[in-house]
Amino acid sequence: MVAAAAIIAVICAILFAFAVIGTVKAVRAVKRSVDRTVTEARRTVEDTRLKAKQYTQPGAAGEVAQLRLSLRTSMRATQEALRTGVVEDASLSESLALFERLSTHGRELDEDLRRLESEPDRARVAACLPSLRERTESITQSADSLRWAAQDRARQFADDDLATLNEQIRMESGALRHWDTDPAGKPAEMSAETSAEKPAGAAPEAGGAAPGPESRRAAIDGRNAWRQPGYSWQKARRPESTT
Repeated sequence: MVAAAAIIAVICAILFAFAVIGTVKAVRAVKRSVDRTVTEARRTVEDTRLKAKQYTQPGAAGEVAQLRLSLRTSMRATQEALRTGVVEDASLSESLALFERLSTHGRELDEDLRRLESEPDRARVAACLPSLRERTESITQSADSLRWAAQDRARQFADDDLATLNEQIRMESGALRHWDTDPAGKPAEMSAETSAEKPAGAAPEAGGAAPGPESRRAAIDGRNAWRQPGYSWQKARRPESTT
């Protein structure tokens, strides 16, 4: 009885530990989801505010908002492209590391632009704009270059894969039309003429009798097409007996 009670106690303790671990993981997952949602909401609100300020406030204030919006849009698009691409192409990890270094400068520039938005001295804002504009163009051009290079690389891989696939399909199509040529590579019509020149009572050559019409049709037709699973863009064929 004592041993059974000890075993039950151990099992209960293990189950309780698993429950605690599962609860902690669930809470962390929910927290990450909430944090992600809050971050995206704040980002959307900030971008909307910058767009409105860009068009409603002429002069230096509107240009500062335009620079911030351009910087944020370029950096976000490049980050998403690289993080998505590195999952399928590990060679982009170095590009992603370079982008992380570039992001440090981008965040510093965004903070400088944000502080300049609240600067009451318009003359100082106008004086700082040329250097800030130059920094913004430098960072966004580097980010765009990384993003476009990653996109061109992915597109080139897709084109190469499509070319290889087309060649394989061409070869497979030729193999499926095996009745067009005999084993010696001569056209089927020539083989038929050669067979017609033989005496009517001549026995077939060694290697077995020629297949009959039914076996030839079975070899060409293959399995019933309506039994095979189709792609999403194909309409499923029904057997002829279906009404």
